Amino acid sequence: MSLNGARFAVTRDTGYDCRVEATPAIRHVWDMIVRDHEAVFGQAPHTEEPYATSGTAVARGSLVVARRSPTIALSNSTAARGSSTVIVRAAEPADRCPEWPEAFVLRFCPSSQGMCLHIAARDELGLLYGMLRYSREVLGVDPFWFWADRPPERRERIEVPAADFDSVRPKVRYRGWFVNDEVCLIGWKEEYPPTREVWEPVFEALLRCGGNMVIPGTDLPKTGVHAELAAEMGLYLTHHHAEPLGAEMFLRAYPGKNASYKEFPELFERLWREAIDKQKNDCVLWVLSFRGQGDKPFWENDPAFDTPESRGAMISHVVRRQHDMIREQAAEPVCCMAMYGEIAELYKAGHIEVPDGVIKIWADNGYGKMVSRRHGNLNERVPALPPRGDRGRNGVYYHVTFHDLQASNHLTLFPSPPELIAGELEAAFEAGASEYVLVNCGNIRPHLYTLDLVAELWHESRADVGEHLNRYARRMFAEDGRRDGGEEEPEAIAELFRGYFDSAIAYGPHPDDRAGDEFYHHPAREIVGHWLRGQSTTPNAKLLWAAGDRPFREQVRRFANLAQEAIASWEALERRIVSAAERLPAAASARLQDQLLLPVRLHLSGCRGLAALGRAFEAYADSRYALAFVHASEALGHYGDGQQALREAEHGRWANFYRADWLTNIANTVDHMDTLRRWLRMHGDSPDMFLWYKEYLMPETEKHIYLENTHRNPLSDDKLAAALGERFRQEEPNLFVGY
Repeated sequence: MSLNGARFAVTRDTGYDCRVEATPAIRHVWDMIVRDHEAVFGQAPHTEEPYATSGTAVARGSLVVARRSPTIALSNSTAARGSSTVIVRAAEPADRCPEWPEAFVLRFCPSSQGMCLHIAARDELGLLYGMLRYSREVLGVDPFWFWADRPPERRERIEVPAADFDSVRPKVRYRGWFVNDEVCLIGWKEEYPPTREVWEPVFEALLRCGGNMVIPGTDLPKTGVHAELAAEMGLYLTHHHAEPLGAEMFLRAYPGKNASYKEFPELFERLWREAIDKQKNDCVLWVLSFRGQGDKPFWENDPAFDTPESRGAMISHVVRRQHDMIREQAAEPVCCMAMYGEIAELYKAGHIEVPDGVIKIWADNGYGKMVSRRHGNLNERVPALPPRGDRGRNGVYYHVTFHDLQASNHLTLFPSPPELIAGELEAAFEAGASEYVLVNCGNIRPHLYTLDLVAELWHESRADVGEHLNRYARRMFAEDGRRDGGEEEPEAIAELFRGYFDSAIAYGPHPDDRAGDEFYHHPAREIVGHWLRGQSTTPNAKLLWAAGDRPFREQVRRFANLAQEAIASWEALERRIVSAAERLPAAASARLQDQLLLPVRLHLSGCRGLAALGRAFEAYADSRYALAFVHASEALGHYGDGQQALREAEHGRWANFYRADWLTNIANTVDHMDTLRRWLRMHGDSPDMFLWYKEYLMPETEKHIYLENTHRNPLSDDKLAAALGERFRQEEPNLFVGY
């Protein structure tokens, strides 16, 4: 309802009045609103602090109303006369707040002191989302303001229509992130495990995206603050499928014992009971599972289970036991079961029984396709969605980033077109997997665009990918003062993002066979290791997934050719991004460089490095060792460019953000290339490290008359490679442009 065209104005004098008990979560978001107001208006607002807690716990589903007069007594301690007020309170019958969980309403009410905005909800999360909607839609605070360096615009006054608003029920009931492979977050600051300074912006961004659950990190010490803080900020906690119920890993608790439930059921159940006791009063989505230690099939620890029937029977028994133990201690528990890998296969074959009411979680392959993941060279691509006719509760575990030692995107944006993400999640929802969506969000900062797209999908069930990308570009890159666009630049930047997806290497026949940053590094290190171990006469079995079962030289050519063919596209896109960045204001330019130029340069440096490595092996195979040394040195330089790109992105608050690049591990690739070129120099320049200088660089007139004692200081690897490279380029330029 609109109050006859009335407007609601927010200024530095606007007051804020919280009329509910200050649970930890409400206190956190209240503090966000205070900070947001100050960021916009340059002054902290007038506030009536949230009602102090009584010391007793408040259930997630209830709100305690402050014992204040229903009328607002405005004074100098609250707000100036005639200014607006924002009131945060529990919903009343007259509000007609929707009755589904987490619903909220915005209600405008004129008073003699000024217009009032009431943010009202029936439960705690609803109130959090209502306050954060005000932050986004009125104050203009982007959900990723921290991660994108996108502070709100400074204003003197903001006016919006005084139109009541009812929240829309999200398509997905449980929505959240798995902060997985989070090495950048771990290494960013000196303290380990990461502190509140690291985790608060993660959980804040998730709440601002409408998320309500989280797996806060991967196998971090139980002494860390991550789980406690997530719960404190209002999020449901859930668990990794390799850590059912959030329990300690068996071999960590009982080192030296055989991790067999058949042999030690009481020890496994002791760990589960301890985990339940610790969390039974928290808001938890309990994960039921039974996988082996180190996230592998349990029968690798217990080989007596050697048939699908016996394996399925054991998993069914364990999951039922876990379910019963939870129901004994926790009131109305919500339970999930990850249909991951072998568990999905056994379930679909009819060998696993899932307790009634348990949400079955289906996983994509790490590359965005709802099929089984590739294991080494085995890629069966079994559909990973609920079978037709499944009437149970189902959900999705989805990756916008992944780490698999093959071709995944860890430091860079998702490489496949975003239409793949939208299409797969929309199909999952249509198949009934809409109860739960958990997104592998990695280190947050490299994946903002795709996380934003998934947030729209979990709210709306569908997304117009093109329109969403245009809106995202306007939010992130429009000049201050015209975030609604008004000129072509944001739309032109959206085209640059599309260029990114178009440039990604297609290494296989499937639409999700697109190369992320790891494609240039793990295979390159495999190539070097295989080569230097003297195995180059046989295929490398670890490269079959992309290069096939062919001679090693042909495998190397396959990777090098794919990289070489992509270079021109990445180079052209880099030039376009640099040109666009130069036309943007400084802050928007920096955002474009962080979000798009950085991943493009990681792809480009990787392509150049992998192509040069291929040329090095070709030259070596032809016994042209000095030329191979030059190409290996080129590869070293190109991979070093990737390291430099990471360093350049560590500005301001992001100092040291990428120093823990332990997974893609560009530094490791650089070391491999350096080792390779040193090894190659042994082939013809050893022992005095002067022979190639004499053969290729010394003037002919000097070769037969020089004195040995005048050449005691051999050239360094870098100087020798540069000089030899210049010589070879002049003589055979075709050797430096691929195949």
